[in-house]
Amino acid sequence: FPAILEQPMPATDSNSVETAILAGGCFWGMEDILRTVPGILDTDVGYCGGGTEAPSYQQVRTGQTGHAESVRIVFDPAVISFAQILEQWFFRMHD
Repeated sequence: FPAILEQPMPATDSNSVETAILAGGCFWGMEDILRTVPGILDTDVGYCGGGTEAPSYQQVRTGQTGHAESVRIVFDPAVISFAQILEQWFFRMHD
């Protein structure tokens, strides 16, 4: 996941968290909503797919690189399941 913001992941027990990458339009808007959801511990934005290594936002927004703006989320499945994230949040906000 070639992230724009290279931030360390939170120090947690890897058995207690899960990670998912969601692509559904503007990553800044998706991240802003997702970071407020109870059970989501961390977010980071970047690009998935495509053929250009380390693309810039200006390149991706042309639609010619094949990348999708994406949000990596780290969440606590004891608080919120992946299915809940998809059904209650992602499927309602992506474009």
